[in-house]
Amino acid sequence: MKNVPSLQELKAQHKPIRRVNQEHKQSLSKLERLAVWITDHVGTMGFFLIIFSWTLLWLGWNSLGPKSARFDPYPAFVLWLFISNMIQIFLMPLLMIGQNLQSRHAELRAEADYEVNVHAEKEIETILMHLEHQNDQLLTIEKRIAERQ
Repeated sequence: MKNVPSLQELKAQHKPIRRVNQEHKQSLSKLERLAVWITDHVGTMGFFLIIFSWTLLWLGWNSLGPKSARFDPYPAFVLWLFISNMIQIFLMPLLMIGQNLQSRHAELRAEADYEVNVHAEKEIETILMHLEHQNDQLLTIEKRIAERQ
């Protein structure tokens, strides 16, 4: 046969499948896990609704609430502008860090998929070579039978 590896040889070459998700999770520091958590949760409708509701509450209270209880009265809203800017200043780098970590995870998954595909291609090639060999053997047997008759 044309240097076709046996099943045992294929199994010996086979590396265990990488658990990329676990590898990635274990490689993250606590701060990186926090950044990924923030990235995962800030980009949700729930977070948007919380910020939107809080803004309406803040602006509503300081516009329509009792004058003596208003802490950031209309038209200034200076404190709200400061707090919203601080939220943006802190969230932007955290989101970028989280996206970079998620990108690194996606690259690891793609690399693992590539390894699996290469391994599958080798196995398929081996199967095809075995089938070709079996076909050659069957043709040889068929010729011998035809010659005897």
